[in-house]
Amino acid sequence: MEPLRSRVARTIVSVGALVAVGACGPSAEQAGGSGESAPEVLVFAAIPSEESTTLEQSYQHVIALLEKETGRKVEFQQATDYAAVIEGQRSGKIHIAKYGPLSYVLARDTGAGVVAVAAEQKDKGGKPGYHSYGVVKADSPIRTLADLAGKKVCFTDPTSTSGYLYPRAALLDLGIDPETELTTVLAGGHDAAALSAASGQCDAAFAGDVLVDELLIAKGQLEPGELRKVWTSELIPGSVVAVSDKLDGTLQDTIADAFQTKANVDYLRANGFCGETGECPVDNSHDWGYAKVNDASYDGVRAVCETTENSSCTS
Repeated sequence: MEPLRSRVARTIVSVGALVAVGACGPSAEQAGGSGESAPEVLVFAAIPSEESTTLEQSYQHVIALLEKETGRKVEFQQATDYAAVIEGQRSGKIHIAKYGPLSYVLARDTGAGVVAVAAEQKDKGGKPGYHSYGVVKADSPIRTLADLAGKKVCFTDPTSTSGYLYPRAALLDLGIDPETELTTVLAGGHDAAALSAASGQCDAAFAGDVLVDELLIAKGQLEPGELRKVWTSELIPGSVVAVSDKLDGTLQDTIADAFQTKANVDYLRANGFCGETGECPVDNSHDWGYAKVNDASYDGVRAVCETTENSSCTS
């Protein structure tokens, strides 16, 4: 797979396509292309963790909140590649972005000009983070991570924190080199990896906890108990919302406060953002809301990068 930094470089000439809109949309100047520090239109970009055509719907209530708090229109852009998001923030064309932990670290450490303000928080009062699972079919003879030696194992892709980076570190700690002692399959998405284990295409797979525990079951793609966990990672810092440091400081603070104190199910329901149905997603992971974080919150990801010497951490 092409390294992420290479894709960032390749994306420089095409990032306009990510934020480009039709005749009904905002102009490049309105979207921040002029380098304006307080643009009339804020661009919020995210990529799905699974196949999705409704990602914008998952953020619609948060978008409405941001529009009220900032007094500006917020345009949502669904990206397919973190490279485009990183370069969009570097150039000032994307003002707010949702990153996976590893992609955030790469964006920050390669000078994209991003400020971490909030991370996904699954439960009210809980810590902002999630776990990676190693999963197998319920009737598999595999019982522990050590049993994966010599097996066919599905990962997501090398830029995934929970689908590649943390599992790789755990395997290396056991003395198992994923590159030489496993048949490694890069499935792409977390859903594809987990479903490959369920179908027997892979002996085991790594994927994020919410997808395995809730989302695939809710969609009817997995039956409860169809997969069995053989490994659970330490708590991984949650997927992070980062704002461009090119924005006016007051505007940055307003966006940060909106995510840290108001972008949660309780506030949104209490303040009329959720409509009559009561359904009130804040993201595409069924989280309660967001919690305050800063750059140091992601030092654990940097430490795992050092352990794995994973090229995706630096390239």
